[in-house]
Amino acid sequence: MRRSLLVAGFGAFSGHKRNPAEFCARWLEKKKSVFALAGIDLHVAVLPVEFSALSPILSQLFARTSPDAVLLLGVAGRRRRLTIETLARNRVSTLRPDAARQHAFCRAIVHGGPDFFRAGGSAPRLAAVARRNGLPAALSRDAGDYLCNESFYLSLLMDRRACFLHLPDWRGARLERAARVILDMAKSFAIA
Repeated sequence: MRRSLLVAGFGAFSGHKRNPAEFCARWLEKKKSVFALAGIDLHVAVLPVEFSALSPILSQLFARTSPDAVLLLGVAGRRRRLTIETLARNRVSTLRPDAARQHAFCRAIVHGGPDFFRAGGSAPRLAAVARRNGLPAALSRDAGDYLCNESFYLSLLMDRRACFLHLPDWRGARLERAARVILDMAKSFAIA
């Protein structure tokens, strides 16, 4: 049985000319044949770092690709290792502007929506895949209060099997090495 995987990484935003998440998403896109051999139809998207655009774009992507699994990628510059998020909260900061210099209208992502969603049980397995391949990884219960958390929350709200990976602000060879490991993680997540 073929599986459909959507990989969506965030693009550049204030203070970052290049987002490691976008690099990984684009790198994975070049490996479509590897996914196809594993029975996975890979779809890749770069998400804008804009509050007003995120929800409509996710909805369109889900409608167009009908993914069995969604792997979201973002950057957490202060973290030293890859973190696999396990909790998405119904909150967003109204203090930090997005790439279009706009602020969120309110703290709730979805008025009246659940306070939080827990991701499925694949996070420990994905952390093990990363560590087995020499990539430092940990589980996290804090996806932040910016668009990363919002994309994760919306994906789970839209009844998608979703996982969010926060990458450190890696560059160069270290980022390419991480992308190779994320490929193995993505395949494992898609077929689980």
